[in-house]
Amino acid sequence: MIVMSNASRTLTVVAKAKVATPSSAVATAQDSSGGSSSSSSSGNAAEPTAAAPDPGTAQSIAYNMLASFGFSTSQFGCLQDIWQRESGWSYDAENPSGAYGIPQSLPASKMASAGSDYLTNPATQIKWGLGYIKDVYGTPCAAWNFELANNYY
Repeated sequence: MIVMSNASRTLTVVAKAKVATPSSAVATAQDSSGGSSSSSSSGNAAEPTAAAPDPGTAQSIAYNMLASFGFSTSQFGCLQDIWQRESGWSYDAENPSGAYGIPQSLPASKMASAGSDYLTNPATQIKWGLGYIKDVYGTPCAAWNFELANNYY
């Protein structure tokens, strides 16, 4: 925490921020769910809560698409965490393996099934990514639990 003094306009560090690691997040989730170590397809083990995002952002697009894939907005925190970790929500994020976009599709051309503008349109990438999550994991929270355990989804 940083405190700014209005009188002198100086900044003073008064406490160091606490940063969660994936392993501490899993441990916390397991403690709050009764200590179960198995990953559930319902995705309740590590379900962070998140407020609705600012309008006009990629996160807002995803939040508004959740229902069309049968997901409740309670799944948004997990989706937010996956794609923050994978791409920082950047439509042009690319890693050395060639994975691309917000959902880190490998290869990127898989996203063409959601629209020909898949390289530049966050909404197309999000549409494809939500379909992938639904088909492979069932829910964003189940995908996030897999990500926490395996460092990929």
